[in-house]
Amino acid sequence: MDVRTVADLSPAERRAFFERDAGVDAVRDDVSEIVDRVRTEGDVALREFSEEFDGVTVGNIDVTDDAERAHAELDDADDPVLDAIQEAAANVREFHERQRPEDWREAFGDRELGRRFRPLDRAGVYVPGGAAAYPSSALMGVIPATVAGVDHVSVATPPAEELNPVTLAAVHEAGADAVYQVGGAQAIGALAYGTETVTNAQKVVGPGNKWVTAAKAVVQGDVEIDFLAGPSEVLVLADETADPALVAADLVAQAEHDPNASVVAVTSDADLAEAVAEAVDEQAAGREREETIRAALDNEASGVLHARSMPEAVLFAEEYAAEHLSIVAADDEALLDRIANAGSVFLGPYSPVAAGDYATGTNHVLPTNGGAKRYGGLSVDTFLRSSTVQRLDRDALSGLSDTITTLAEAEGLEAHAESVRKRFE
Repeated sequence: MDVRTVADLSPAERRAFFERDAGVDAVRDDVSEIVDRVRTEGDVALREFSEEFDGVTVGNIDVTDDAERAHAELDDADDPVLDAIQEAAANVREFHERQRPEDWREAFGDRELGRRFRPLDRAGVYVPGGAAAYPSSALMGVIPATVAGVDHVSVATPPAEELNPVTLAAVHEAGADAVYQVGGAQAIGALAYGTETVTNAQKVVGPGNKWVTAAKAVVQGDVEIDFLAGPSEVLVLADETADPALVAADLVAQAEHDPNASVVAVTSDADLAEAVAEAVDEQAAGREREETIRAALDNEASGVLHARSMPEAVLFAEEYAAEHLSIVAADDEALLDRIANAGSVFLGPYSPVAAGDYATGTNHVLPTNGGAKRYGGLSVDTFLRSSTVQRLDRDALSGLSDTITTLAEAEGLEAHAESVRKRFE
């Protein structure tokens, strides 16, 4: 990776960093056709798409029993992977239980007002993979929904000749009520509209490729979604105290996700910038996913950047609005106070992004493509709806009657005003 100077970036280079593209528009028309077929043809379409896109002949779409068996088999074998899943699940559950809001009622003068929270009835969670294992995504998607109290949590994960038992075990550990082997855009269509086998959801969440993301965009409005997420991202904000090898390690780790991943380091220290660039090239060599890593490093939205000062570096980080923001600096808390736009923040040299990906308890389903400027990541709130509550006695309504009737009549809503006057006839 070459070091570039923030102040010398061209307008095109700045657009590449700040206007990252998930590639959704390019596939949206094809995705719309897939979703429409699932909506009208149900399970028949799901089986045909599994053959066409995954090369798998699907018998049972519902594999809930398989997930329970996979969990039991790992348990019987004392498999350390299950121990890791259970520890991670416990941490994720503990953190998300802290997020549950409480209903409240309070007196506002002579008015009693409040707010209450209720979970959705049905939620659908997409878990990427099939032959690959993504147990962490199962935990991150399902556990917040179960903590929120959702009655029925469905999981869709791509089909395979032999579904990965680790992913299935994680889905069961997380507490899903139903598991379906269906992937891609067709899975999102099934979760949104339901089929003969798949229970429809009120909200569909979870990460996926551009086909999954485009499908979420298509069904949005008929069902709620979490957000439209693109390839993974990390921005490391570092000062001269940072260890270049550790900064590079986080960049390389994020790059192995996807050839379109965006990995950035920005620092005011020129020597550190050069050292990070050199360490990235060294650490990428020989990795199992080196081809993917190199493609991400060559991405026009990736790079090692030298800022003229830390304030300039902070401004860059704030505009970038990273999915994952790592701050490795002597005054990391002070720098954090100056940055509002970030999906998840990792402070200090011993808080690698991978820790949040798997085990700290925070959620790794996070906004990308600058979405952190507008919303946060997956949480218990994602699966809740709120209602306001009010109680007025005669005196309280009397005290507000002039205000209510005056405004109602100003809006031409005479019956609204009369609904108040009637109570005092």
